[in-house]
Amino acid sequence: MPNMGKVCNEDPLLDRKQAAKYLGLRNSNTLAVWDSTGRYDLKPVKIGARMVRYRKSILDAFLLKKQGA
Repeated sequence: MPNMGKVCNEDPLLDRKQAAKYLGLRNSNTLAVWDSTGRYDLKPVKIGARMVRYRKSILDAFLLKKQGA
């Protein structure tokens, strides 16, 4: 039986403010705009009606792609 108390943090979820800071954006609303317009598909994880999280691995891939562009 798996240990339910153990937290796996290999791919942390960042809230919009944390994700914006991680990406070097000045305004976290930029991510909301990108999500609603589909400009960049950062595959946001929607939790409930209002809460959004971003996987760090997806943000890392986005940064690598942007650096190579």
